[in-house]
Amino acid sequence: MELKRVVVTGLGALTPIGNTVPEYWEALLNGVSGAGPITGFDTEKFKTKFACELKNFNPEEFMDRKEARKLDPFVQYAIASTDEAVKDSQLDFSTLDTNRIGVIWGSGIGGIKTFLEEMRNFFSGDGTPRINPFFIPKMIIDIVPGHISIKYGLRGPNFATVSACASSTNAMIDAYNYIRLGMTDVIISGGSEAIINEAGIGGFNAMHALSTRNDDPSTASRPFDKDREGFVAGEGAGTIILEELEHAKKRGAKIYAEIVGGGMSADANHITAPHPQGLGAKMVMSNALNDARMNTSEIDYINVHGTSTPLGDISEISAIVDLFGEHAYNLNISSTKSMTGHLLGAAGAIEAIAAILAVQNDIVPPTINHFTDDPQFDANLNFTFNKAEKRTVRAALSNTFGFGGHNASVVFKKYEE
Repeated sequence: MELKRVVVTGLGALTPIGNTVPEYWEALLNGVSGAGPITGFDTEKFKTKFACELKNFNPEEFMDRKEARKLDPFVQYAIASTDEAVKDSQLDFSTLDTNRIGVIWGSGIGGIKTFLEEMRNFFSGDGTPRINPFFIPKMIIDIVPGHISIKYGLRGPNFATVSACASSTNAMIDAYNYIRLGMTDVIISGGSEAIINEAGIGGFNAMHALSTRNDDPSTASRPFDKDREGFVAGEGAGTIILEELEHAKKRGAKIYAEIVGGGMSADANHITAPHPQGLGAKMVMSNALNDARMNTSEIDYINVHGTSTPLGDISEISAIVDLFGEHAYNLNISSTKSMTGHLLGAAGAIEAIAAILAVQNDIVPPTINHFTDDPQFDANLNFTFNKAEKRTVRAALSNTFGFGGHNASVVFKKYEE
């Protein structure tokens, strides 16, 4: 069976450093930090008092007020980023076979704010279960592809992937496979997350996972820096429209890049800690390259998971050096989480967008907030510290790793006839 080629024809982003793809990309290249004091709730008694929140997001720009009240923020974010991606792709669903257009979405946690609010209401009452009828439909992760399919009338494959911080990368890999196997023509894929609330911040604080650099939030996310001490929570969504090449060419679509491979693996090591030697990380990158039928020497840029945690950063770089060998020193490596924070289940989507735009524009966004070299990292590796770097980017790899030991990587390359 001959596999179909799959290309990227639409992008949408709602991030802590930009509410559209152009805004997001410009902020990445300029090294803008999205971190600041949390405004959504009183943090007085919390260890971490800052995060990468969205700025000036108004859901009523994408839906009416009545509908917005029925949706958890993680669903609102998904609808907003998808609106941009659909417009960007210039898909006219009235002229296409919508039975062959699907939606595959990722989120690690889903409607945690809805759950928090409903339980708060219940426990503050007399014990009578006066539950909002929209409680369950607002909270469940698979409701996002449901809403998107209903909005656009899409009857193709429709489901959600849940693999913690790897969720939206797994969604993209599934979308890629459905299209290249000829089962569908177009899939709207991506991820969204909304965990900046008492439950989300409190929960990650209890795990000692978050940075507590409350005196300097804007520099708290510092991947590969000697003084990194935890990740910074982020929120938002990213949408990537994947399309079968001939279908895209027939309708004259613009093509950002080609997706050529996806890899998955498990650490099989610990529920939260990465494998100390990076065995799962090495395997997932190797699997992605094998799927793409590419050699390590053909990759120019890796958008790494790079969360700014003491163990995670070391594990990932060890895996890169082990897999890429001497070519590791020809790579640009960067962690855009230094700017956006960690969007958990949405991280794969917005970071894939960064990788795609790096391939398209031949420029690598930086890893900001580097102040002190860590002797555990080889100083000859190019972490793209503090400043974007122009270079030819023939192909890029995007890594995402999640609690539970879930690893996923995707490969994008320049589109050629």
